[in-house]
Amino acid sequence: MNTAKNTANTVNTASAAVNADQHWTITPVTAELLRGALDVERTEHGVLPHRLPARAREQNNDGQLAMAESQPSGVRLAFRTRATAVELDTLPTKRVYVGAPPRPDGVYELLVDGSLVDRASAHGGNTLTVDMTAGTAEHAAGQPGTVRFTERLSDGLKDVEIWLPHNETTELFVLRTDAPVEPARASDRKVWLHHGSSISHGSDAAGPSATWPALAASLGGVELINLGLAGSALLDPFTARALRDTPADLISIKMGINLVNADAMRLRAFTPAMHGFLDTVREGHPDTPLLVVSPILCPVHEDTPGPSAPDLSGLSEGRIVFKAMGDPAERASGKLTLNVIRDELARIVKQRAADDPNLYYLDGRELYGAEDAAELPLPDQLHPDAATHRRMGERFAERAFTAGGAFADTTSADAG
Repeated sequence: MNTAKNTANTVNTASAAVNADQHWTITPVTAELLRGALDVERTEHGVLPHRLPARAREQNNDGQLAMAESQPSGVRLAFRTRATAVELDTLPTKRVYVGAPPRPDGVYELLVDGSLVDRASAHGGNTLTVDMTAGTAEHAAGQPGTVRFTERLSDGLKDVEIWLPHNETTELFVLRTDAPVEPARASDRKVWLHHGSSISHGSDAAGPSATWPALAASLGGVELINLGLAGSALLDPFTARALRDTPADLISIKMGINLVNADAMRLRAFTPAMHGFLDTVREGHPDTPLLVVSPILCPVHEDTPGPSAPDLSGLSEGRIVFKAMGDPAERASGKLTLNVIRDELARIVKQRAADDPNLYYLDGRELYGAEDAAELPLPDQLHPDAATHRRMGERFAERAFTAGGAFADTTSADAG
């Protein structure tokens, strides 16, 4: 993949402020132009992509999950065109943390025939002001803006994708080009459906196409549907049903860290809940290659239970560090640690694989382990940085998509 400009082109232009000298084709954004979303909600002026279906959202009462699933990690517009200029009218929702420096604007990435050629951002939009000390969040409406890609494209027919910010809720209005567009052709690549935590969602990746699942999908030659949900890989039944009901050729489930840092359950509850989650997925995908991935190395929780708590003493400088609040002695009463979860996941997969030859296990420490932690420590003790996302993506592709891997045969698609 080619490297785009290092600095995003940031535009603070409302949708009405269009260059009068340019001849534009205006195309409303519809579900037909979107890939990677499980649902597309019609809004007053456009559409809002969702990564969980409406039924699942109705069964959720957690604000963290509601925010995470509306952040379009892995969601992209896909179309064919001869256009040399591309703009997108959008209404992002920016997060503001009380007492912290402003967060950078979300990044939109323009890919042409699979190569990254430009990056841009949009100022303005709604704001969600989060007070981590008080545990409150306040939403304020804002104005839409225009994402303008300044790289001039060739005038030949090409496949174009706009990857939406992986960490910024994004309402979409219209696509503006200097030539007509049509939806992308149906792909003959296999569909990879992945579920995980904030690490799979993207955490501190360099951009939406640089999360580790996006990088792995590119290297593996597959179409990604990313159900990495920050703070929310908690074995929710509605998430299992979303996986069950989504057509896919390959499925992976990366489970563990959120169960520990949320202190969500004990071992007694985890084992049947994990079995039930896999049972539900198998109802819709009885023979699909299914890869269970245990947590990557996270030193603070390897042998210490949760919950996790943020140290906010460095918040004014933009630094947050998480610490484990549990006691290692609590493992005796069934509290979960990452090593406990890895052992149990390996046992569960081995047991089930006796009757399920398409079920596989990958120890997450093969993606990021002790040697990696010494070289690339987790900046906040929980989340990998951009360099680690790249390493994890490359390693997952090597272990899953090459000979002997769970997803080795990716030559054709038959999602169902």
